[in-house]
Amino acid sequence: MISGMAQLVVRNLENSVKVKLQRRAKRHGRSMEEEVREILRNAAREKEQPAGGLGTAISSIFADIGESFDIPELRGYELKPATFDE
Repeated sequence: MISGMAQLVVRNLENSVKVKLQRRAKRHGRSMEEEVREILRNAAREKEQPAGGLGTAISSIFADIGESFDIPELRGYELKPATFDE
């Protein structure tokens, strides 16, 4: 065994997923184990996308309502708690 190589055990994998992995491996001329390694390598190479913030989530909810206006960013403003004085 090569030093520095990790092992990964996957439990409770659905049989349908296993069958699909076996078919995919056969199409690529690899063992199922090598196919899974290649899938993991490709996933690890993907560029990480930063998670969107609350504004991005809200914007995506209302993206299809037909309005097209920009909502200004609030970065750099001092945050102040709401007051409910009468």
